[in-house]
Amino acid sequence: MARLRAPDGCPWDLEQDHQSIAECLVDECSELLETIDTLDMDHMREELGDVLLQVVFHSQLAKESKHFDFEAVAKEVNDKLIRRHPHVFGDKSLYSSDQVLHQWDEIKAQEKKNKPVSESVFKDLPPSLPALMFAVDIFKQIEKKDLPTGELVERDSIAEMAESLDEETTGALLFEIAAACRTKGIDPESAVRRYARRVQDETEALASETVS
Repeated sequence: MARLRAPDGCPWDLEQDHQSIAECLVDECSELLETIDTLDMDHMREELGDVLLQVVFHSQLAKESKHFDFEAVAKEVNDKLIRRHPHVFGDKSLYSSDQVLHQWDEIKAQEKKNKPVSESVFKDLPPSLPALMFAVDIFKQIEKKDLPTGELVERDSIAEMAESLDEETTGALLFEIAAACRTKGIDPESAVRRYARRVQDETEALASETVS
């Protein structure tokens, strides 16, 4: 990548910046996810390399602007894994995944204590998170923190629906909804995102009332 970015390197690579290649990262991650869904190991190897290339590219750009390099990226994630697994790299003992996740959250919160604190009852969510993942994360936090819910979230009906779902049924339902949205001229991503935002806002308001 350094060679491609050299003055006598590739004209296209030389023109790029962090923003211009951001879409490439999304595309490569999507292609990797497809190989994971199909367990296509040969192509998974290739797509993992393509995702890694995006990390290398961004790291090279950062190195050129004297912010950090690939070694710093690798070291930071390595240090984080050691820091957040004291039951493996230290003398603490844990015996279940739930214990590990609870400890992970505690250590993460401790690491972020000096950063600006959000007043939201929800943790910070990536703004570009896909709509379905965003909706799942919103409800996950509602359950995890036992947050109050209003008219937009019917817990009983959700639980009842969950009882009858399996992967095949879920896929079929979501596909039919997506197809119906196409017929109706509705963007399903926007629809889910906007509704999830409404749930988030309603929950925030109810949580604030409970505190006050």
